Amino acid sequence: MFNQFRSLFISKEQNETNDKYIAVPENEINEGLKRHIVELEKLGEKYSKVLQNKYKDEFERYGKKNLRIWICRDIDGDEESDLSSGQCLEKEYHSQVAINFDGFTDEEDAYAYYIRLWYYFGGYFKGAGTLYDLSKNNLETDIEEMLKEVFKQT
Repeated sequence: MFNQFRSLFISKEQNETNDKYIAVPENEINEGLKRHIVELEKLGEKYSKVLQNKYKDEFERYGKKNLRIWICRDIDGDEESDLSSGQCLEKEYHSQVAINFDGFTDEEDAYAYYIRLWYYFGGYFKGAGTLYDLSKNNLETDIEEMLKEVFKQT
């Protein structure tokens, strides 16, 4: 059991520290970047729907019902029902592809599996962002690999 938790931690840590992301300094956070983030989130939504349909039956065969893959957005950890990619330039905005299925009932577990797309962090006057790098990575493949990892770990 400890190895499952250890591998989950390592997987999440690697997800955040590898070369899948671009550091975006404050002076490059602008409307052009916003358009890019909106398109990235739309692409994530498209792949999420396709892969959810593709893997749903496989997960159910092994007792993992109601596979759900979606774009999750929050500001400073607070999910709001009307939050959209249009607000991506607000500080502390996160967007990520999240994966869940029945069996996770605790709110913290709902975000055990994810691929971060955009995170804008900072203080009152200065900030920076971290953006998933589509020029070096394939989002669909990364979501699919995460699904396979989820399947192995649970």
